[in-house]
Amino acid sequence: MGKLLALALVGIVVALIGERILSFRNRLCASRELKPKRLPNCHLVKGIEFGSEDIDILPNGLAFISSGLKSPALKSFAPDKSGEILLMDLNAINPRPTELRISRGFDVASFNPHGISTFIGKDDTVYLFVVNHPQFTSTVELFQFVEEDNSLVHLKTIRHELLTSVNDILALSPDTFYATNSNYFTELNLVYLEMFLGLSWTNVVYYSPKEVKEVANGFYSANGINISPSGQYVYVADILGHNIHVFEKHANSSLTPVKVLQLDTLVDNIFIDPYTGDLWVGCHPNGMKLYFYDPERPPGSEVLRIQDILSEKPTVTQVYVDDGSVLQGSSVATVHANKLLIGTVFHRALSCDL
Repeated sequence: MGKLLALALVGIVVALIGERILSFRNRLCASRELKPKRLPNCHLVKGIEFGSEDIDILPNGLAFISSGLKSPALKSFAPDKSGEILLMDLNAINPRPTELRISRGFDVASFNPHGISTFIGKDDTVYLFVVNHPQFTSTVELFQFVEEDNSLVHLKTIRHELLTSVNDILALSPDTFYATNSNYFTELNLVYLEMFLGLSWTNVVYYSPKEVKEVANGFYSANGINISPSGQYVYVADILGHNIHVFEKHANSSLTPVKVLQLDTLVDNIFIDPYTGDLWVGCHPNGMKLYFYDPERPPGSEVLRIQDILSEKPTVTQVYVDDGSVLQGSSVATVHANKLLIGTVFHRALSCDL
């Protein structure tokens, strides 16, 4: 009787582990393979070699690009090189990125930028919020952009116990923002365990100098975040949930769930077309290739355009797909003046005509 009970328990444990492995592979879309779907007149952007993880564009066509992200869980082609913020004028005939100089006193050597967001003040001052991971911790760096000499003046570093594993950021004013935490744990082995077990413990945090609070939770891995042109709705990508959550934003900065749009890919950063309100999303068609890098089978890239997300049947268009032979690990897709600019976690950047 005792042996039968032991065998039964072993069988249950094996079955549970098998179910978790299958579920883990499904969350990573480990078996998903897509045929390339490319656009005309595409070219890799010269001067971007080691990532363009997030991109934000000012109304005048100046694009800020976060480059050089390092993470213990991800590939890096320049592990000893500091991160940087690049600037591109998308209105130029032949746009080229230039590195923005950062004011003295800021620790450039440990700069490890991730998500970024801009805010334009009433006096037209441009503020740049940058998620930073010095020594793989999480801070938010606030800069002022000085266009005259292509520089960033560092204003302050923000740390808080609720900002533990910040991925992306959405600026609301010169000193307030929403931020996504993509992991509950911070220690790498526990992060992997969190992913393997499928824990939905990550969240969105609202920050102001007077109040810091959780405003949304229950995500497998909260990632990209952005806001509708009207400022009424906030969009949050759950990369391991394969979906985008829509929230209504209230005057006290709380968020109320409106709907969830389910997709079949790993959704990363969200860019909002300021004229149409369409969502452009950089996606990872196969997360297994992203997290377990093999140069013989590199991670591909995928761009989705989502129209009328608040309707009963939003239109989801697969705009671009690559198998990794041209562009690896797309994380963001932005549009400006009939051009598509695709950024990546650790690879190049691609510009295409639309």
